[in-house]
Amino acid sequence: MAGRSRTGWMLAALLAAGAAMAGDARVKDGDTLRVGARDVRLFGIDAPEAGQTCARADGSAWACGRAAAERLAELVAAGPVRCRPEDTDRYGRLVSTCTVEGVDLGARLVSEGLARAYARYSDAYLALEAEARAAGRGLWQGEAEAPWRYRAETTGGFAPAAGTGPPPPGCTIKGNVSAKGERIYHLPGGPGYARTRIDTDRGEAWFCDEEAARAAGFRPPRGAR
Repeated sequence: MAGRSRTGWMLAALLAAGAAMAGDARVKDGDTLRVGARDVRLFGIDAPEAGQTCARADGSAWACGRAAAERLAELVAAGPVRCRPEDTDRYGRLVSTCTVEGVDLGARLVSEGLARAYARYSDAYLALEAEARAAGRGLWQGEAEAPWRYRAETTGGFAPAAGTGPPPPGCTIKGNVSAKGERIYHLPGGPGYARTRIDTDRGEAWFCDEEAARAAGFRPPRGAR
C-alpha cells in the first residue's frame, strides 16, 4: 500500500465505514455533483451528457443533457444533500446514493425519464425505468441514444454501422438484441457469430472491444468467460 495518496486513504475509509456525507451541492451534469470538496457520481443511473440532444415524438430535437442537469439542480436546491458512498470510479469520484429530504435523486431522475438505469452496475432502478418508458416520459417520448453509447461513440470505442452492412475497420464484435430483448455480444469465431446479423435500427451495433460492448449494456453469451 506504500505510496497511496491521502485522498485515496480517505476514500477507502469512507467506503469501509459506509459513512454518509452531507452538505450543499453544486451540479456538474445530470448525474454528477460536487459535495463539499468531493465529486460525487450518482449510483445506478446514467444521464445524458451535457451536450447530448434527443428527439421528441415529432422528430424535433431537445437538449436532454441540459434538461437532466437543470432538473438535478432543482432537486438539490431543496436542501442539503446526503450521500452514502457505494464505490469509487476511475476518475476518483465517490459513486453514491444521494438524497434530499428523503428523496432519492437517482430514482427521481429515472422515474421522470431524465436518466437511464445503469444496469451494468445496478438493477435498483430498472422498474422505474420501465414505468417511465411505458409512460413516454422524458427520454422515452421519442428517440434518445443511451448515454453510454453516446460517450463511446465520441471516444471511439463504439462504432455504429448502417443497416446490416459490414463492420467498420477493426470493429468486429457483434452486439445483438435477442427476440427477448437481451443484449448479447458475440466475438469472431464464437458460437452464433456467423449467423448473427446486425441491424442498428433495432439498437444493435458493432463494437471495437469488449469493454465498449459491456459499457453499452451487452453481455457475453451464457457460458462464455
